[in-house]
Amino acid sequence: MQVLSDDEGYNVTNLCAEMHVSRSGYYKWLKRDNSPGKLRREKIVQLVKELHDAHPSHGYRWVAEYLKLHNDVTCSYNLIYKVFKYLGIHAENTHQTKHVPRKEKDKYPNLIFSTWETVDRPREVIVSDMTVLRSKGGFIEVTFYFDVFTKQILTYKIGAKRGDRNPYIDGLKDLICIFETEGCTQSVYLHTDQGSVYASKEYNEIIKDQNITRSMSRAGKPTDNPVNEALNGWIKDELYVDFKFGECRSRWEMEELLKEFVKYYNEDRPCYALGFYTPNNYYKSYMDGTLERRNTFENRELTHEPKFVQDRKAASKAAAANDDSSEPAKTEGLDVSEGSENSET
Repeated sequence: MQVLSDDEGYNVTNLCAEMHVSRSGYYKWLKRDNSPGKLRREKIVQLVKELHDAHPSHGYRWVAEYLKLHNDVTCSYNLIYKVFKYLGIHAENTHQTKHVPRKEKDKYPNLIFSTWETVDRPREVIVSDMTVLRSKGGFIEVTFYFDVFTKQILTYKIGAKRGDRNPYIDGLKDLICIFETEGCTQSVYLHTDQGSVYASKEYNEIIKDQNITRSMSRAGKPTDNPVNEALNGWIKDELYVDFKFGECRSRWEMEELLKEFVKYYNEDRPCYALGFYTPNNYYKSYMDGTLERRNTFENRELTHEPKFVQDRKAASKAAAANDDSSEPAKTEGLDVSEGSENSET
């Protein structure tokens, strides 16, 4: 208020009414004496400034201890830190901080991004990830391989110990055997995150002579693999809530229950995303020619923007277009009404 009235020339009475304060209260505040707290803060700020000018190599903790020892001023580290920020100062030294940009291991490009909905046939895009399942009997690390189109769990492997890399490799070998058994000759995209095993030479040597193209999520972008993240979440919910996985008291019980669940998931569980087909039936329906054949994946347009951002922009454009189209109608209606009023007059 003081700035608005003194510098901008606003009327004090109007400002007081707008701020819901009385004029007398405002002038009383304006003429108030400095409180002891304010005077002490001003003193501390001045002492910190002088001390920093004399000893610029020290930080706020050292300054707080120095004031306590030599000036008989006791302050918390937090207060002196805030004074440093207020004054825009910091400890100075001869060491030069070297900022090295984080290197992203883009060994394989992301060939999917937000185009998951365009996948139009089985075995076109396979996703894989490792997840941890815990129970009263301990935990197991499970590596899943999902078919994006049919939502089938094509294979899964359980690690023998923490950080075991064999499940990733054994699962990939299983995948190749499935393709050979089914006579799959079309190209396959295998999409994973940038985990050390997925990026390793050993893992990718296995598919060197296969018709498999590697795709990887960007570093630190789990949203680049939403299908896998969502499936892992649903599987865990059903395992713990419906199958009571958390009550397992041994590794053997966990493995047997997971085996039972995977069979139920593929053969008996209706999937909302598939129109309530089971994953296996959806695959059979496609191979029988019951499902419509599309050609959307090859014509996909890759973009870095997540799907929800694209949807939000599309909704904003649609709303703006509706507003623009409705504006002439409103004007036209106004002109007609005015004309009718004039004619009646």
